[in-house]
Amino acid sequence: MSDEELAKDLGLVSALAVGIGTMIGAGIFVLPGVAAAEAGPAVVVSFIIGGSIAMVNALSVSELGTAMPKAGGAYYYINRGLGPLFGSISGMGDWMGLAFASAFYCIGFGGYLATLLGGVVVTIPLLGTIELLPTIVLGPLVLSDIQIGALLAGVAFVGVNYIGAKETGGVQTIIVTLLMGILTVFAIVGFFSFDWGTVTTDGLTPEGTGAILPGAALVFVSYLGYAKIATIGEELKNPGKNLPIAIIGSVAIVMVIYSILVGLMVGIIPYDAIDLDTPMSDVAGVIFEGNLGVIGVTSITLAALLATASSANASILASARINFAMGRDKIVTDWLNEIHPRFATPYRSIAVTGLMIVVFIVVLGGDIEVLAKAASVLHLVVYALINAALIVFREADVPEYDPDFTVPLYPITPLLGIVLSLGLITFMETIEIALSMVFVVGAVIWYGVYARHETERDGVLSHYILSRSGEMPDAAVSAASAARPSGGDDYTVMVPVSNPRTESTLLSLASVFAKANDGRVQAVHIVEVPDQTPLSEGSEHVRRIDEESQQLMDSVRESTETMDVPVDVRTVVSHRSFEEVFDLARREEADKVVMGWGPGRPWSAGRAERPLEELTHDLPCDFLVLKDRGLETDRVLVPTAGGPDSELSAEIATYLRDQLGSEVTLLHVVNDQESEAKGETFLTEWAADHGLDDAEIRIDTSGDVEDAIATAARDHSLVIIGATERGLLSRLVRGSLAFDVVNEVECSVLLAERPTSRSLRERLIGLQNDD
Repeated sequence: MSDEELAKDLGLVSALAVGIGTMIGAGIFVLPGVAAAEAGPAVVVSFIIGGSIAMVNALSVSELGTAMPKAGGAYYYINRGLGPLFGSISGMGDWMGLAFASAFYCIGFGGYLATLLGGVVVTIPLLGTIELLPTIVLGPLVLSDIQIGALLAGVAFVGVNYIGAKETGGVQTIIVTLLMGILTVFAIVGFFSFDWGTVTTDGLTPEGTGAILPGAALVFVSYLGYAKIATIGEELKNPGKNLPIAIIGSVAIVMVIYSILVGLMVGIIPYDAIDLDTPMSDVAGVIFEGNLGVIGVTSITLAALLATASSANASILASARINFAMGRDKIVTDWLNEIHPRFATPYRSIAVTGLMIVVFIVVLGGDIEVLAKAASVLHLVVYALINAALIVFREADVPEYDPDFTVPLYPITPLLGIVLSLGLITFMETIEIALSMVFVVGAVIWYGVYARHETERDGVLSHYILSRSGEMPDAAVSAASAARPSGGDDYTVMVPVSNPRTESTLLSLASVFAKANDGRVQAVHIVEVPDQTPLSEGSEHVRRIDEESQQLMDSVRESTETMDVPVDVRTVVSHRSFEEVFDLARREEADKVVMGWGPGRPWSAGRAERPLEELTHDLPCDFLVLKDRGLETDRVLVPTAGGPDSELSAEIATYLRDQLGSEVTLLHVVNDQESEAKGETFLTEWAADHGLDDAEIRIDTSGDVEDAIATAARDHSLVIIGATERGLLSRLVRGSLAFDVVNEVECSVLLAERPTSRSLRERLIGLQNDD
């Protein structure tokens, strides 16, 4: 399902309608009374501050949206930029934040519906007289008439979204058009009832200037609509142009509308007398007189129903598509990715989101402020991560990151967005912060338990840190390594390539091992720069040669038999090219590393690592070091004495036999002819235990292991030999069989070393016999 896309059927008008319709909802029709009670007439300033913070974030969302117009919006940007851990946080935060917001909007709808239908009863035959919006008791839960109305709204708009984006956009456009007309009439009539004395009766800040920012924190939920446009970016026509216009334009339009309407309200009714549940209807009852009063109040009530409905509608649309995007990246189960055969929507995602909204309405619908503030906290966390993702994309200089719109005053703008977003959270109540953090912590746990083992895509941030590990703090490198996805445990064979022109043999050999395990090959071109050169400059050098490196590797792949195995290519800059191989294998969690035999390593002859690394830590994975003398795999010789690395030698021999049809010979050396039968028994049983029953068995009775291998190698094309188990000092005195074999035989030699736990004494003076 990961290749399925959503149809591009939303235009600029529909996109603006989604943004404006989401914002001009419960934020203006429900919150002014509550916010005015907290901030006083200065609540207008609270709305302006909330809008200004939204505008700063809107600029970053616009840049990211034009660079990556994908379903999921903020989640998609954060997941690609910061990695799947932060993607899980943002996805869960945005999803649950929108579910909270949708429930909040539906409660607003229910409040005005209760006002419109309050006390209305109908008579049904056999059932008698029934109240349209009754109070219902469900055990310990008491559902008010407002909650009943909210449930009706929630179910209705989940159904609209189930049908599809085109129908949703059409409904949204109609709602916003009617809404703007009604609000325009309200503003014009209200202007003639405005009294500046009502505003200044107790001063502009009777609750103190310190109440303005908490007021801004409360009303910030009113500005959540603009980012929802980005979540449907994959369905927008001409997103490079339409998306920034829709995002920035919707914020600007709504902020002006809020300032005008809230300013009129506190100038018509004293701030502390505005109704907390239906403030707009309350004000309409004052400005419309006589018969017009009934018409005016009814019109505003209908407008409130339209506004809260449009907010809920757009939020449900956006939240469902976030879930779709997370499923596509395997952050959540791919079951949610199922596309409806008729409506072409992620219908399961919509259904799950709808269920969460219903739960919030039932459980938390009695406290509308908790719903509003919880939605704001989660979204502010997401907005801070959005700005951080933008900085990462810019600083990492990602080639495919090419936005049609760029934020002004970079990096001040995204840094300001981070500070303002997180700063506003501090003005929330403890209960809302705690409730929101439950979902953030839950997202982290979910990532560690499930998503890390399922998702395959890593973020730009971890690549940036790990490819510059030499210049990054150890804590950053460790954190980036620990948080990386395991990619569904894909089998990875890494090939360090110092010269792509000459090392196609390593790719061919690695492909055999990857093919046998349904895995992939990761070719890493390591570019070494002098110690005098900062890695930041080295990175610039790498970027200049990266295109050439990719072209070289592409040509190598074209001329190399890779057995249809996927081959990924990376370029890494380092001061220590040899040591970087082991660091990369550890960070990338490779299963095997295939590398060439390097010159000038007599101290560590017979083992993959250099002395210091050998003494201080174990290998990160299996290492195969090839001494290439014209690699041919038709006749493979595997000498063994049953040592630990012979397990790996046998594994490699079976891969070559199964994938390439190699004929395998097993060699065991005994001291004399009297031991021949015992040696043959050992080797036969060893072959059976390692799946090599069909291999040729050869017993040498000379007692000279090195000479026996050299003799047998004359009629073989490849020797696979285990790494020496002798300690470092022991090798200095007595030498190394593996090293001697590499230098004595004329065919290619593959040194096989498997990670083993050895004490420092064993690493230093171990006297074990070689394989």
